[in-house]
Amino acid sequence: MQTKKNRINGFITAKTVRLVDHNSEMIGVVSLEKALETAQSVGLDLVEVAPDSTPPVCKILDYSKQKYDAKKKASEARKKQKTLTIKEVKIGPNISDHDYGTKLRQIKDFITNSYKVKITMRFRGRELIHTEVGLEKLERLIQDTEDIAKVELMPKKEGNQYFLILVSK
Repeated sequence: MQTKKNRINGFITAKTVRLVDHNSEMIGVVSLEKALETAQSVGLDLVEVAPDSTPPVCKILDYSKQKYDAKKKASEARKKQKTLTIKEVKIGPNISDHDYGTKLRQIKDFITNSYKVKITMRFRGRELIHTEVGLEKLERLIQDTEDIAKVELMPKKEGNQYFLILVSK
């Protein structure tokens, strides 16, 4: 049920309504005045749940409780949502073996902690002539992490940089 668009009690404009009582039993088509009397006798609200039908369907229920339940349900849905953060690791095409090992260890740590990892390789100056050296390093990185990660985005050139995105399997 949509709580923001539902009309309640005196705001219902139809002359006759199809009434559903607080036990979810169909009463039938009655006048609006009779439906309001029935709702007041039980101590609950008359809520228009299907305004597009002819005649509109109205249900007797506790409107504030319905709004509270909808709010709680939305809160629970937000709690269960998984936020995905991207960690970025920058490397150069002339990275030494020791530095490569350090970056590889860092990337593996990020992936095991369920992060997406974006690897950026920037080429400067004369390095732009030999981009294949950098691409070989990225291919080596893909092979070294293939046991725990899969490639989401293959190396892609953007300006003087290459991007690679890895996610956990």
